Amino acid sequence: MNQVAFTEEAVLFDINIPDSVNSLLQAGVLATRRNKLKAELLFRQAYQLDRHCLQTYYALYKFHFHHKQFLEAEYFVLAGMDEAATQDGFPSDYHRLFRDKAQWNMYENKTRLFYLYCLKALAFIKLRREQIIQAQILLAIIKELDPEDRSGASVVMTIASALDED
Repeated sequence: MNQVAFTEEAVLFDINIPDSVNSLLQAGVLATRRNKLKAELLFRQAYQLDRHCLQTYYALYKFHFHHKQFLEAEYFVLAGMDEAATQDGFPSDYHRLFRDKAQWNMYENKTRLFYLYCLKALAFIKLRREQIIQAQILLAIIKELDPEDRSGASVVMTIASALDED
């Protein structure tokens, strides 16, 4: 009887992610709890290996956010937004995207949804950096670009509303 080896992945990034990048990202996820420096190194290696792989941006901005390194997290969010826009041919500047929103269906594909997730992450980072007005502007833009809340930005909107009440 043939046996099939199953590998349990720590996180499912994307079914189309290159194996070499996925291996580095999986190792980084596993190292995050035990060795922060090793985890960051692995995430950065994945990023260097394939800068077109959007999941590398995701891993890096999440990693830095969870370690309260908000400037670094913001850098990778913005870089991920730029890469997504470049790959799919839409404006990376969310102000411009908002002005021309009728032209862009942000639900058309995974790349555009990734952009929305990055925009949500950027709003959350702005909240954590106590840049409330910038966060509110971003959340208003997200509400227009993502009226079905597929990015889950309503959670960040709820947090922002609670901060307004304080």
